[in-house]
Amino acid sequence: MAPIATRNPDSPTQAPVVPVKKGTGDYKEQAAGAQAYNKKLEEEGDERHPKANYSNYLPVWNPDEKYGPLEPFNHTEHGIDADKSFPELLGPSVKAEDMTPTIGTTVSGIQLSSLTNAGKDQLALLAAQRKLLVFRDQDFADLPIADALKYGEYFGRLHIHPTSGAPEGHPEVHLVHRGVDDKSGQTLLETRTSTVAWHSDVTYEQQPPGTTFLYILDKPSSGGDTLFVNQAEAYRRLSPAFRERLHGLKAVHSGIEQADSARSRDSIVRREPVTHVHPLVRTHPATGEKALYINPQFTRSIVGLKKEESDVLLKFLFDHIAFGADFQARVKWAEKTVVVWDNRVTGHSAILDWVTGARRHLARITPQAEEPYETSFEGN
Repeated sequence: MAPIATRNPDSPTQAPVVPVKKGTGDYKEQAAGAQAYNKKLEEEGDERHPKANYSNYLPVWNPDEKYGPLEPFNHTEHGIDADKSFPELLGPSVKAEDMTPTIGTTVSGIQLSSLTNAGKDQLALLAAQRKLLVFRDQDFADLPIADALKYGEYFGRLHIHPTSGAPEGHPEVHLVHRGVDDKSGQTLLETRTSTVAWHSDVTYEQQPPGTTFLYILDKPSSGGDTLFVNQAEAYRRLSPAFRERLHGLKAVHSGIEQADSARSRDSIVRREPVTHVHPLVRTHPATGEKALYINPQFTRSIVGLKKEESDVLLKFLFDHIAFGADFQARVKWAEKTVVVWDNRVTGHSAILDWVTGARRHLARITPQAEEPYETSFEGN
């Protein structure tokens, strides 16, 4: 397999870290957090709601659990060497159906847990190409958590989220958990017109995620879908002149607001927040595709532009991504569904639209990838 350098080989010196003032940025808090968690209801249920399907995946928030800064590492990009005919992943008994022309493929007839390393390489490549893969009827959630993590580790060093709850003893699992009778989604709508919060995961890290896994544990009977957007297609939709202008620009990504939000809710911060500078246009190492690499949750400013200039350009790009329904897809969760996507070229948002008090519980395994880099502009 081909190792990918942690820094752009054309720019051996790391871009300077630009300070971000505390409290800046339009971070939208979608997490429920420890203060809304009812342990008894989750473990035992009540007359209106059953107990959690997967008690081993229920979250804990340990305030004594602290981690130091993440260190750089050499990432191996498995999609580079994958067989592009996908013989292990898309064999004769497998049915694959595109969700839309631009993003998303639903796959049935294969268990992800049974893939060989060659099949995993093909999974990484197909996720990069189609941006979003939806696998139904999977046994992934039923694996021992340690086995699921070992599976994910093949794709990169596992990220430990700085603020989320995790299963006891498994901090590498990021839990997306909204418990029984949690009203925080409705509280969000007291000050916002929508719960949608487009982002790629933890882009404030020096080496953000690549191939990513999210699987359902509990869900409402209706609602709680997840939106995905193809940020490579979003880049291609721009005019050649505009794309050329974006090349060479870098943006500041900040985890400060997420940590501040966690502290304001009496939740945990396992690792002190960081900011990093990444190119606005990122190149994928396996496909060579260029994609917009910005999001309203974590991207704060464009380096070298004045505030008003940066704000206008970022707002245009954020709106361009958010309004691009013709390069988006919507995943409706069903039991035993696993979603695989490539965080380098795909954005997403949860939808907090159900008001029944039902539990929504998912687990995410988040392998980190290379430090984002940009290749030269190719106009057409």
